[in-house]
Amino acid sequence: MAQPADSARGQHARRARGRGRRAFGRRIGAIVAAALTASLVIAVPAPARADYVRDLEYWLDDYGISDAWDITRGAGQRIAVIDTGIADVPELRGAVVGGTDESGLGSPDGRTPVGDGSEHGTLVGSILAGRGDGGSGVIGVAPDAELLSISVAFGEGPVGTEDQIANAVRWAVDNGADIINMSLTTNTLDWPTSWDDAFLYAFEHDVVIVAAAGNRGAGTAEVGAPATIPGVVAVAGVDKDGDASADASSQGITLAVAAPSEQLIGIQPDGEPVYWSGTSGAAPIVAGIVALIRAAHPELDANSVIQRLIATAKPQSSTVPDPLYGYGLVDADAAVRADIAPVTSNPLAVPYDLAEWIRIYRRADAAPAPTSSPTPETVVPSASPEAIPQRPPSLPELIPRWLRSLIPHTSVLTDAVLPLGLLLGFGAFLAAGIVGTVRAAGRSRRR
Repeated sequence: MAQPADSARGQHARRARGRGRRAFGRRIGAIVAAALTASLVIAVPAPARADYVRDLEYWLDDYGISDAWDITRGAGQRIAVIDTGIADVPELRGAVVGGTDESGLGSPDGRTPVGDGSEHGTLVGSILAGRGDGGSGVIGVAPDAELLSISVAFGEGPVGTEDQIANAVRWAVDNGADIINMSLTTNTLDWPTSWDDAFLYAFEHDVVIVAAAGNRGAGTAEVGAPATIPGVVAVAGVDKDGDASADASSQGITLAVAAPSEQLIGIQPDGEPVYWSGTSGAAPIVAGIVALIRAAHPELDANSVIQRLIATAKPQSSTVPDPLYGYGLVDADAAVRADIAPVTSNPLAVPYDLAEWIRIYRRADAAPAPTSSPTPETVVPSASPEAIPQRPPSLPELIPRWLRSLIPHTSVLTDAVLPLGLLLGFGAFLAAGIVGTVRAAGRSRRR
């Protein structure tokens, strides 16, 4: 049946309006979906790129340390650094929670660098627990761990060096140290009798002691004490390729593990980063990994912590332990994650522990122990660590350090400004789409 012309036109208009509303709904849905998808992507902050100093810390990725940080960064662990004293530098602010001076030359809190090679303790501390100075400076292996700064002066001061070391070990134990780092050597297999009781005291209180093997380039062809004391974690050094360092590592049967000892980055007391080499740097890398293990497995005693360290090391020869590498190259991630059975005795105290060694070798008729004084197993060259910049400085590097700290880091751009800009852009896109759709619907109604 024929309908009046005005009725047909009304139906046509209604159908057009219906199509317009459906198209409007589809366009709005598509625009909103696109905006939501984009916001989900940019809501995840892009990782901020640290400056070139951080990029030079190759051991963080190559030795599983960065991966281990997914589990722990060493919080709750206290590491005593028996060395020349840890200076107050930006990378270590908040890291040092106590200290003392055993040399008679430094400040009571152990924070004043003392003796020859006074920069040594600060270099060691920065590798151990550097906080990163806002994301652009040196970050340590265990950046959430606490440090104790115990300053000693090698061959100087009113107190003999042997007694300084013994007193420092006892002080560390009495002040809550879980780990003691000793980047020093005596250049002799034996050690002073005054160390017997001090090291026994540490072992009896469940403390892990980590010591540098010594540097062949500095005249230590064979591992020296304290790295020869039964139960101590003796650390050898390797180059960037994982090969035994020709100049920066001694060899011996007491070696436990090996870690990087060349082209290391540390902070000097003046706050500037420098290259340095030696097992003095390999030792704190291992001590930091020990802190990660202890933080991830608080139920384990020192013996089982050491077992995890050596059982997960990567052997470098068919002979294990090897006189160049010990049980192998350290692997922080495996040491934290692997399923390793606990043990009941120190696996490095073989064939006998320190107490038994003392019983056998400290008899009244035994020959007296050598009296050579310990020397810091210092940087190579010992007096002048190599400055880091090996290229023309970029524009940001020409800005004074204090002024750089006031300038927003690149993470502000990547994590805040860029996402906000993208959100605003998508908001404008959404608004334009809605306006365009509304106008199109209006034109359709008018037709």
